[in-house]
Amino acid sequence: MFGLGQDIGIDLGTATVIAYVKGKGVVLREPSVVAVDNNTKEVLAVGQEARRMLGRTPGNIVATRPLREGVISDYTVTEKMLKYFIGKINGKSIFSPRTMICIPSRVTEVEKKAVIDAATQAGARKVFLIEEPIAAAIGAGIDIAKPCGNMVVDIGGGTTDIAVISLGGSVESTSLKVAGDKFDEAIVKYIKKKHNVMIGERTAEDLKINIGCVYPKIQDTEMEIRGRDLATGLPKNITVYSSEMLEALIEPAMMIVEAVHSVLEKTPPELSADISDRGIYMTGGGCLIDGLDRLLQEKTGINVMIANDAVSCVALGTGKALDNLDNLDRK
Repeated sequence: MFGLGQDIGIDLGTATVIAYVKGKGVVLREPSVVAVDNNTKEVLAVGQEARRMLGRTPGNIVATRPLREGVISDYTVTEKMLKYFIGKINGKSIFSPRTMICIPSRVTEVEKKAVIDAATQAGARKVFLIEEPIAAAIGAGIDIAKPCGNMVVDIGGGTTDIAVISLGGSVESTSLKVAGDKFDEAIVKYIKKKHNVMIGERTAEDLKINIGCVYPKIQDTEMEIRGRDLATGLPKNITVYSSEMLEALIEPAMMIVEAVHSVLEKTPPELSADISDRGIYMTGGGCLIDGLDRLLQEKTGINVMIANDAVSCVALGTGKALDNLDNLDRK
């Protein structure tokens, strides 16, 4: 038994939900997808199982992602998803857990309230919120309590959060809705325009992971995919090269670089000096696109590092922040 309900840290991502339990580490990593029967409004599958249904369901079943661009877009479905995950983690414990949930840095009060309400309805005893870049910094092992500047660029599925952190808070930050999903969309558009073939989200994601790049590669790599030929309406196989991915992805990648640039411009000079000494930390699954670190380094002239476990950074940080929950609770 866990004694008095366990503390859970949740990275409620647009693409993936990662949960961390104090003393156990990351216990859950599932896609944020829910399959619902439209007639009965019943949840048929959540996570991995529901993701397999994306783009492959009959009319009455809809596989959706209840979070868009880092924010809850479908409240009821999000609540059901959280309930499922919290139930899965909490098991047979009769105590409801205290939960720390991660949110993008620039969300409105209404959006914050939606997250708190959904988690409370889903069975959390008390809900705390933490900003993504701060959680990412803690997860990357940066000591954020010191009075020196650290820059974190957290690229998730729906949002990219950029922040300069000092003394435990963010001094300058921005959140833009260009991240993993936008990269996938750019690939779908490009393949349609260049090859006249329509592909789905999952194929686009496979291309991004396997041969996607935003910095010229020494050797061109290729991958064969299948889509629907828009001229004939029939399935068609095509070979796509990483040099084409570069063309498709450079535009969203440059939007992230420009946002980093504008945060650096607004940063106080003392902290800027710290950042050029310490470098920029990149976290989140989106930062794993080949060459993004080199592109950012070339455009800013500052050393760029990818955090160790980039994908779980935010969840780990959220989990570590749970250790300070008792102080927060008193407040």
